[in-house]
Amino acid sequence: MRKARQYRGGYQFSGLKERARELRKKQTSAEALLWELIRNRQLLGFKFRRQHQFGDYVADFYCHEARLAIECDGPVHQPNEQWHHDQNRDAYMIAQGLRVLRFTNERILNDPEKTLDEIAKFLPSPTGRGAGGEGL
Repeated sequence: MRKARQYRGGYQFSGLKERARELRKKQTSAEALLWELIRNRQLLGFKFRRQHQFGDYVADFYCHEARLAIECDGPVHQPNEQWHHDQNRDAYMIAQGLRVLRFTNERILNDPEKTLDEIAKFLPSPTGRGAGGEGL
């Protein structure tokens, strides 16, 4: 008898969906600001998702078209055990073919325009998009 193929590659996902919902409800002020600036295709017409799951990890923001994950780092992300967890998460996402950008909460709050400019550098040019320039 054949073993059933696992839909999600054998990763342990129990609780991650609920965790992502919880993170959306309890977002930091930096996450809330960045979300207001990139949601609804406001940044060059690209669609971003909040608290998107990859394997055993959840990214703060994700753009599928650009294969781009964005992380907002507050004080909890300083060099300690959480920092090592972040390094493992980044390595996993990079191995999946994603680019990971990290911004401190302070930078997002104090200079949102520069933060958006930095993100825009990693988005494909409108002429290279296959969706007919959707959202432009």
